[in-house]
Amino acid sequence: MCTVCGCGSGEVKIGGAGFAKAVRPKDGPTRGWKPVAAMPTAGHAPAAVADRVHAGHHPLHFGDGPAHAHAPGLTQPQMVKIERDILARNDACAEQNRRQLAARGIFALNLVSSPGSGKTTLLVRTLTELAGRVPAAVIEGDQQTEFDAERIRATGVPALQINTGKGCHLDADMVGRALARMELADDSLLLIENVGNLVCPAAFDLGEAHKVAILSVTEGEDKPLKYPDLFAAADLLLLNKVDLLPYLTFDVERAIAYARRVNPRIEVIRTSSTSGEGIAEWLAWLERGLAKARADGLSRT
Repeated sequence: MCTVCGCGSGEVKIGGAGFAKAVRPKDGPTRGWKPVAAMPTAGHAPAAVADRVHAGHHPLHFGDGPAHAHAPGLTQPQMVKIERDILARNDACAEQNRRQLAARGIFALNLVSSPGSGKTTLLVRTLTELAGRVPAAVIEGDQQTEFDAERIRATGVPALQINTGKGCHLDADMVGRALARMELADDSLLLIENVGNLVCPAAFDLGEAHKVAILSVTEGEDKPLKYPDLFAAADLLLLNKVDLLPYLTFDVERAIAYARRVNPRIEVIRTSSTSGEGIAEWLAWLERGLAKARADGLSRT
């Protein structure tokens, strides 16, 4: 059981068949997202929070308090301690992964999105474009099946599947165990496709150089404000499936503005695996990261 997010770890399985038109809501209080400040209370939120009123409604804010979460039977200090313990162990594993990858000049990315954003299709297009230019490998995270790993292997790129069972995200220990089974080339690209989830993966460092958030235009431009932790943690936002914009009411500029309200430094690339829009820009971003990883790896030898 993951006490941070409440998901069950299930039976984690690493590897398998080889390594081989919605109407936009009107502006309201959620448009003014800001990081939740730590509150000094233990247990329940203060009366001032409980009494918030907007348009005649009394919202329940279970994200208030030092833990920014709620679990039945646990006080806020208990939750904070549990989370710190779990994340401290995860971060130690992540740092081991990071040192191992950096020493070999491997550029590792943690790709995070909701299910159906087009992550795997974008990976397939990316790997096809990079074929013969950059050695690459993929770690695929899903609760079950090897469907996505099989799609990656069809490009000729090795992919290792991690099935998390009831778990809703990858963690650094899973990735470390996967790395031990992979024959990664020095100065290569490692793409980690996380379990489809906009919440829990944001909290877990895997040892990657960057988190990359992928948001498809079919999901709604308000996602950065509804799920701010991911967009705050990401260095790059791929606004995907932009070829569908003529058929949607998605407001691109609003989505980007919301993402930058959460994270002013986030870079944004508009992409489409179908039309090819933004693919060259995405590949150039990858190649800059690869060059830096290689240079840093050489400086450590």
